[in-house]
Amino acid sequence: QVQLVESGGGLVQPGGSLRLSCAASGPILSINAMGWYRQAPGKERELVATITTGGSTNYADSVKGRFTISRDNTKNALYLQMNSLKPEETAVYYCNAEGRLRMLTSFNSWGQGTQVTVSS
Repeated sequence: QVQLVESGGGLVQPGGSLRLSCAASGPILSINAMGWYRQAPGKERELVATITTGGSTNYADSVKGRFTISRDNTKNALYLQMNSLKPEETAVYYCNAEGRLRMLTSFNSWGQGTQVTVSS
């Protein structure tokens, strides 16, 4: 019912930057927390960063100072600015959102993921 579509992934050299975007659509009444997660080959999915409706953020220690999460509540959109990327950050990046639908039921949805490859 709630669809999340990520974009902005691709191939970037070590030290480079990328900006990921996520657009949420569907019968959404409100979105509470939104977040970015990533999963590298052979590894478990891990949290990258989260942001609340009010703008409070939380980052994995490994990305603090390099990544910035932001959202546009008017567009139900989520962003992740990634700077100084490292090869070990090659992964599929997923968008997550949780909130309430217009019929007042809750939702917790994931996007299909976008590939980020950091390589020279």
